[in-house]
Amino acid sequence: VGRLCQSNFPCAGAAACPAVESDVLYNGYPEEAGVRDRLSLWKPLVLLIPLRLGLTEINEAYIETLKHCFMMPQSLGVIGGKPNSAHYFIGYVGEELIYLDPHTTQPAVEPSDSGCLPDESFHCQHPPCRMSIAELDPSIAVGFFCNAEEDFNDWCQQIKKLSLVRGALPMFELVERQPSHFSNPDVLNLTPDSSDADRLERFFDSEDEDFEILSL
Repeated sequence: VGRLCQSNFPCAGAAACPAVESDVLYNGYPEEAGVRDRLSLWKPLVLLIPLRLGLTEINEAYIETLKHCFMMPQSLGVIGGKPNSAHYFIGYVGEELIYLDPHTTQPAVEPSDSGCLPDESFHCQHPPCRMSIAELDPSIAVGFFCNAEEDFNDWCQQIKKLSLVRGALPMFELVERQPSHFSNPDVLNLTPDSSDADRLERFFDSEDEDFEILSL
């Protein structure tokens, strides 16, 4: 993640990334800035982490960890809700979550040349509400924003400290590199031949009669 946020990290598609010599502003950097200064910039990071903190209801062991996430300066809140209701959670008080319910759609707008954008209609028109943490659906997504590299490094340290919170379980794990036993196979590109048999067996339960692997 850290490497991807470096401005000089190669992009997957050249068309999606303008050349450094272009007049495009990098993170609002002045056009007259030198190439070396532009390359040293950090790309602001919005990190969304989808989680499931239980089966049919949230596991109480994750509640304290969830509260600590709200207290981080990088926190963007939590996307979640309860059955038939989706909410945007921005904090907590005691054993209650504070949420907004901004279900309002509107056409997208293009920023003006000055960079100013009237944002009055993008704010939630309803006052914040509360609900018990115990009512939270276990499927959530926590959000964080790291504007600078220092923010990201600080966030990493805080996440590692969450594993030390007494009586709480960490909601996810932060590692320096991808574990050797973990792989990301593209199921659509796999063929059920002998070379893929072991990989397929790890990702599909052959004893579950409700699922089948079909050739594409």
